[in-house]
Amino acid sequence: MSPLVSPALPAARVCEQARLTRDARFDGLFFTAVRSTGIYCRPICPAPTALARNVEYFPSAAAAAAAGYRPCLRCRPEAAPGTPLSSANGLVAAALRLIDEGSLDRMPVRALAQRIGVGERHLRRLFVAELGAAPLDIAATRRLLFAKKLLGETALPVTQIALAAGYASVRRFNAAFRASYGQAPRELRRAARAPRAPADAPLTLRLPFRAPYDFAGLLAFFARRAIPGVETVSADSYTRHFAFDGQAGSFTLKALPGESALALALSCAHTTRLQEIVARVRRMFDLDADIATINAHLRRDTHLRALLRRHPGQRLPGGWDGFEIAVRAVLGQQVSVAAARTLTQRVVQRFGPEHVLADGTSVRLFPTPETLADADLGPLGITRARADTLRAIARALCDGAVGFRAEQTLDAFVASWTALPGIGPWTAHYMAMRALSHPDAFPAADLVLRKALSGDSTLLPVRELEARAAAWQPWRAYAVFHLWRSM
Repeated sequence: MSPLVSPALPAARVCEQARLTRDARFDGLFFTAVRSTGIYCRPICPAPTALARNVEYFPSAAAAAAAGYRPCLRCRPEAAPGTPLSSANGLVAAALRLIDEGSLDRMPVRALAQRIGVGERHLRRLFVAELGAAPLDIAATRRLLFAKKLLGETALPVTQIALAAGYASVRRFNAAFRASYGQAPRELRRAARAPRAPADAPLTLRLPFRAPYDFAGLLAFFARRAIPGVETVSADSYTRHFAFDGQAGSFTLKALPGESALALALSCAHTTRLQEIVARVRRMFDLDADIATINAHLRRDTHLRALLRRHPGQRLPGGWDGFEIAVRAVLGQQVSVAAARTLTQRVVQRFGPEHVLADGTSVRLFPTPETLADADLGPLGITRARADTLRAIARALCDGAVGFRAEQTLDAFVASWTALPGIGPWTAHYMAMRALSHPDAFPAADLVLRKALSGDSTLLPVRELEARAAAWQPWRAYAVFHLWRSM
């Protein structure tokens, strides 16, 4: 298949112009391969510009690798912003999210295809058509580039890097790395003079994004909702404590001045979960969005056009954990943000498990569904109806009746959750925006949205709002946050 037939790849003339001008807006959206060198690069690569006749374009790093090209050591493809999953075919986006979470490190492609409801051959066809590479190629390139990132940006031992990247053994890691880079991981690290840090220092990674990016706006959103003891938000950073398998960790996210990237400082004993943690953080802060495409689409609406000029870097504020977002959504029904935060804090203080951080600090984290399934929530000031809803949510999650699985469609997600008592379309769509980071979730009954578009103090009828928002698809959730922010 020619690499230029993928619908996810910009037109050849657009790719050529972006390559010649090193346009950062296209970083990670396609990759440039040079036949004369056998190397593939990001469109922003600072290397001398190759002749057009020697260049071909690929929609993904995996497609370039599958065609026999090696990753560039100068522009470092592992440092590019991630794939904007929301712009891909729905099934491919779901599968990509599962791959990002390490699914193909634990299961065969057949099982992955079953999870999203298609056959293995059909899934392969979709991947080749959309991304120019099969699922296994995507997963292999993901492992390799993440390992290269850890080699270059951290002082982790090679053995830990192999496990963190999803390799079954150091031997397999060494073999895959040598095949792609022509040298062993340790040799490349020595040549690159990778940083060294004390053993107890936080692991720091650079997380790139496509500008514009309104980090301050996200921090303001999270600050109003931060749970004391679990989250801390300052003027320039976000810190969160979490736990995996009974062991607590924490991360802090800050902007890197003058760069289109955030710095993630992570303290966690679970290096094998490192890729999952990074994927969660990227989703929570919407780092992989193709913001230029989103803004160009929404700008067609005259009302949104003015809001986009004001906040062109608006992103979707996601959530660390789906159950936590569900509880917050229910507690926030028909009350202020401050009141919902107070109730959430009480839930954590009463039912949250206690953990000790690496520095000896004791913290309480968000409770699990198992803990709240039969919890007595009345003494916390939560109404009986909402307490019943929270317990119903917890039980449904424990039973598998509902969930936050990446392979769900928006309609299926909303239908399963609104079947529970106390969960209406507004709550289900809010959860889809925050827990799934779904770009097209749209709580049409929201009073603020209806007032923002009415033109006066009246409320726009829900059907009129839905009709107008149809033109915003598949990015309605971004429009929601622009409109909320305008009121």
